Amino acid sequence: MSIKFVKAAALAVCGAFAFSTGAVAQEAKSLDELLEFVKQGQVTEARENRAREQRFAQDKANQARALREAEAERTRQEELSAQLENTFEENELRINERQNQLKERLGTLAELFGHLTSTAGDLSSNLEFSLTSSQYPDRHLFLDELIKKMSGSDTLPSIEEIERVWYELQREMVESGKVVSFTSEVAKPNGDKIEQLVVRVGTFNVISEEGKYLQYVPGKGTLEELARQPSGPYQGWAQNVASATEGMQKFGVDPTGPSGGSFLAALINSPNLEERWHQGGYIGYAITAVGVFAFLLAIYRLIVLSAVSAKVNAQLKSDKANENNPLGRVLKVHEDNPNMDTETLELKLSEQILKETPKIESGLTLLKIISAVAPLMGLLGTVTGMIVTFQAITIFGAGDPKAMAGGISGALVTTVLGLLVAIPTVLLHTIVNGRAQRVIHVLNEQTTGIIAEHTEANLRK
Repeated sequence: MSIKFVKAAALAVCGAFAFSTGAVAQEAKSLDELLEFVKQGQVTEARENRAREQRFAQDKANQARALREAEAERTRQEELSAQLENTFEENELRINERQNQLKERLGTLAELFGHLTSTAGDLSSNLEFSLTSSQYPDRHLFLDELIKKMSGSDTLPSIEEIERVWYELQREMVESGKVVSFTSEVAKPNGDKIEQLVVRVGTFNVISEEGKYLQYVPGKGTLEELARQPSGPYQGWAQNVASATEGMQKFGVDPTGPSGGSFLAALINSPNLEERWHQGGYIGYAITAVGVFAFLLAIYRLIVLSAVSAKVNAQLKSDKANENNPLGRVLKVHEDNPNMDTETLELKLSEQILKETPKIESGLTLLKIISAVAPLMGLLGTVTGMIVTFQAITIFGAGDPKAMAGGISGALVTTVLGLLVAIPTVLLHTIVNGRAQRVIHVLNEQTTGIIAEHTEANLRK
């Protein structure tokens, strides 16, 4: 029993040493082998501990040496910093002395150079965006270099440079009053670039030889054809100016700016009549269709009633009833019943007038309905457009007043279309109704006369 316990304890100790040192490669077969394995593990562990202690000692020595080097470097940098501070203070004193010396030597020229710098700066910004730069490019680069040179306070401008500033001022003033043509590269809306003869009208507008308005792009230094040209007579005037060699010509000048101007931008961005009509959407299209139908119906009824009126007038001049007109058909009733009593004849004539009246008044009710429905359709389009606009404001916010105003403007187009349909329809209805009532009045008048004559004839009998 004791031998088994000793073996078990020995195996446990051996397992522990094998886990820590890795010396046991196989299971011990006897106690001697077990003792040998334990001894080898102790030797290996002692050797590893000594090596580890040597590394710790070496690392400690290295860290001490690095600390000494860092302290030496800090001392050197502190000395260098003190030296640089002294040099900086000496240089500041020297710079102040030089600046005072420069001011004394410049005297009143300092004020002159200050005005020159300010003038060159203003001129540079003007030339960068001026239309004359499309003909004389890169002029502002010289001015920028001059400003940079004068701002350094170490060099002075030469006489040639001062004269160049004066020359550029004079040239810009002179060119602003000229209408000149020159060849330049023009970028088309599709991206193509071609050499074209262009005409510059002062500092207001540039047009191509085709009569197209161009814009100058300062960042690229190029001319680009406007993707959307102004409508109306402006393009025709531009073509006349581009093809003219002398004399006075009409031209749409944009006076609001040298780079094309905001007035031209507002002009070309304003929608024309067709675009405004399309802003009405499907309701606008429906209003237009109803308006066209009402107009055609009114014209058709006017033509028909004019023909009926002409036949009625011809019947008034005839002694015999003609059935090709309402009055003739009414008179035919009297001709067919000459001996009928007055009450019966009156009823027969009234019946015939009632038959003729719907034909004469045909279409009047529909015109009246259209004149009342068209404004309601316009109001419907406006309400739906406002709903869409406020939904967009809810999603994107009201940060852009132009977008909100554009949506409201588009929504009001249907109201305008409804009124444009309703007002002429009311006038046409009045005209057509007047023609119809005149014919009906003639029928009633002739019927009353026939009854009166028939009554007098019966009384004489």
